[in-house]
Amino acid sequence: MERLQKVMAHAGVASRRGAEALITSGHVKVNGEVVKTLGVKVGVHDRILVDETPIQQEMPIYLLLNKPRQVVSTVTDDKHRKTVIDLLDGAVSERVYPVGRLDYDTTGLLLLTNDGELANRLTHPRYEVEKTYVAKVQGIPTNEQLKQLRVGVLVDGHKSAPAKAKLLSTNDDRKTAIVSLTIHEGKNHQVKKMFQAVGHPVMKLKRETYAFLTLDGVSAGDFRQLNPEEVKQLKRMVTDKKG
Repeated sequence: MERLQKVMAHAGVASRRGAEALITSGHVKVNGEVVKTLGVKVGVHDRILVDETPIQQEMPIYLLLNKPRQVVSTVTDDKHRKTVIDLLDGAVSERVYPVGRLDYDTTGLLLLTNDGELANRLTHPRYEVEKTYVAKVQGIPTNEQLKQLRVGVLVDGHKSAPAKAKLLSTNDDRKTAIVSLTIHEGKNHQVKKMFQAVGHPVMKLKRETYAFLTLDGVSAGDFRQLNPEEVKQLKRMVTDKKG
């Protein structure tokens, strides 16, 4: 048995606090009865309705996917492009969705889950979950430009948070460079806009790590389940901080 608001959060209805607000304002029924009291516990056989819409209780599942290029990080796509759900190829019966997004032409590590509460926390800026990207950029960044990335650059009128930037290699003939950038922000096109701000447009981009997770052993287009210890570690990362 689990608390009702936790079950709702896991189902992706809302955050834990959002679920509590739905309960206390009378939007939730359990087995046909309106529930307004927090702390009510429910089991897998209880029928839960939110505004008369049933939610499905499923076992939580956590996947690490290596996203290839030309795949969208959504459950469905109105342009009929391949989605990350298509890559699962029916191997997962639970309804999962991406934690955040990677651009259509960006590759690398993407988490998928049906644990709405954890997904909300991982993408919330206050928890500062670090992601490392490796970018191939036009031109060769100078030490001063790398320093600018580290202290923050203007992105859509706002200064980006401090980042970790490292020049990995250069190709003097082609005038390109490979740079790693570690950030904890997740705004739209964040990494591309940061490199653009210092005059080095991104040619290719890959997310190599998400927190402590890596792509080791997972080929492009493949996925694996997180093990219980990895899930616990992720949850600890986003519950130790208050706010």
